[in-house]
Amino acid sequence: MIDIFSRKAIHQEVHLTETGELAGEFIENAVIASGGARPGYIHADNGTSMTSKTVADLLTDLKITRSHSRPHVSNDNPYSEANFKTLKYCPAFPGSFATLGEARQFCGIFFTYYNNEHRHSGIGLHTPASVHDGTARAIRARRQQVLDAAYAGRPDRFRGRHPVAPKLPGKAWINRPRPTIETKEATQTKPAA
Repeated sequence: MIDIFSRKAIHQEVHLTETGELAGEFIENAVIASGGARPGYIHADNGTSMTSKTVADLLTDLKITRSHSRPHVSNDNPYSEANFKTLKYCPAFPGSFATLGEARQFCGIFFTYYNNEHRHSGIGLHTPASVHDGTARAIRARRQQVLDAAYAGRPDRFRGRHPVAPKLPGKAWINRPRPTIETKEATQTKPAA
C-alpha cells in the first residue's frame, strides 16, 4: 500500500496467491502498520480480490472510500506503476526467487531502502519517509539556506538565476472526487414569480 502524497510504502506483503481474504487481512495489517491511521481513500485495480465482498465490507466498516481502475485499464495508477518499476529495475533485483521466504526477505530490505534512503524526483528529491512524517519541510528549508549562501558567495556560477530547492509535492489524486454532487433539481432554474 502506497501513500500517493508521500510515495511511502505504508505496508507490503508477499503471498503465493491473491484472494479477497488475503486482501482484507492486508488492508487491516496496513492500518495497524500505520499506527491505526486510516486512509480516506483506497485506489485499487478491478481484480476479484480488491472488489470482493470481504474487502468491500471491510472498507465500509473502516469508512474508507473505494476508488477503482477503469475497466480493462491496468495502468491507471501511476504511483504504483512507478513503484513497481523502481523495484524491478533495482540493480539487486534477482528477477525470480527460489522461495517465498526469499521474496519476502528481498521486499523487506527493498521497501526499507525505498522509504528511508531513495530520493524521489516526484517529491522534491526527498525520501518518502521524510515527506510522510513532515520532516521534508525543514530539510527543504535547510537546502534553500545552502543554495542562498552559495548564490551569495558566487552568483556568477548561477548565471544570474537564484537557485531554488525543489518544491514539495502538492495534493495528489488518482480519481479525484467531484467537489459537489449536481442533481437535476439543483441545475434547474426556478420560474420567475
